[in-house]
Amino acid sequence: MSPIVAELREEIAALYRSDSRRVLATLIRLLGDFDLAEEALHEAFTAAISDWPRSGRPSNPRAWLVSAGRFRAIDALRRRARFDLASAELERELATAHADAVGTDDTVDDDQLRLVFTCCHPALPPDAQLALTLREICGLTTEEIARAFLTTAPTIAQRIVRAKNKIREARIPYQVPTAAELPSRLESVLRVVYLVFNEGYAPSVGDSLTRSELSTEAIRLGRLLFALLPHSESAGLLALMLLHEARRAARTSARGELVLLDEQDRSRWDRNAVTEGCALVEAALKERPVGPYALQAAIAAVHAEAVSAAATDWAQIVGLYDILVRIDPSPVVALNRAAAVAMQAGPAAGLKLIEAILESGDLAGYALAHSARAELLRRLGRVDESRDAYRRALLLTRLEPERRFLERRLGSL
Repeated sequence: MSPIVAELREEIAALYRSDSRRVLATLIRLLGDFDLAEEALHEAFTAAISDWPRSGRPSNPRAWLVSAGRFRAIDALRRRARFDLASAELERELATAHADAVGTDDTVDDDQLRLVFTCCHPALPPDAQLALTLREICGLTTEEIARAFLTTAPTIAQRIVRAKNKIREARIPYQVPTAAELPSRLESVLRVVYLVFNEGYAPSVGDSLTRSELSTEAIRLGRLLFALLPHSESAGLLALMLLHEARRAARTSARGELVLLDEQDRSRWDRNAVTEGCALVEAALKERPVGPYALQAAIAAVHAEAVSAAATDWAQIVGLYDILVRIDPSPVVALNRAAAVAMQAGPAAGLKLIEAILESGDLAGYALAHSARAELLRRLGRVDESRDAYRRALLLTRLEPERRFLERRLGSL
């Protein structure tokens, strides 16, 4: 293989990683079918590997891939021995479609938003919304999604198939909702985008502490949503993701080990992301009522604006959690509030709250709840109990860097 061909192949591989989901979104718009579009996507990249070494890299690779996928979808339909009426009509529509159907970069962004709202349509159950979004928008395999959410690949595959069938049978439109529909539809979309971000920022399982491709994609989608609907909660979600992502470089050591927030080198935080995130928080808090994403972003902003861990305004953080726990009374929010109380009022106060949460059974299988309890017990000098709590957290942890961190903490006792 010549160096030029090898370089082109590497470029095509990089293009697949960066742009394949955008190409897919446009193909879904053009073809009107998820499965046909996925097949066309892979045909297009296969054609690029074959054609570009001979003809050269096109000036607009994304448009070339969309066009190649579209024409190969037409060929695939024509090769079938028999068409049903719908397939024959689709083949005629595709054959007569204008070449400019690919659209501009703005159209591609619109295609992504159409796909987001389709995957998160309220007619689909929440678990299917998330599975379909991770598969079609983020490009995760069914195996990766299954590992992330502690289930099996066949279960995830069934959810995705059922979701696609529901979209087809219910004729769910592939479009961005109208202005009147947007507010009611936004909540499910924001929830799914944040779940995607979390799986990139703090994966459920695996060898790496972060998956930057997922968090980057979630932030891009968050920007599109905020541009479409500059609502307090869309601003809050974008701010929250930016402020967390700003700390990425400082969250791991040179060897890839976990570094806690109070031990991070704050000079490594992305100050541009912090500035943008804090400005979005300020705008989000001006609207009423204030929602949970705006409040979580406000808490992240207090951390981001502190020049050191010791300078953190824990009283303000506890006050924000007091509001958040009233409007979003989830066990995880209560746990985070308890950790903040421990920093403000001392480990004994925080431990009492955490033990009450664990006794309720809500977070009995949540590793971070047990590790938080273990840490507070350690600070109080209750070493034997701390060891037991760390061991419990280790049994529940599926992320290797967190496992190594807990083992080091346990070893230090």
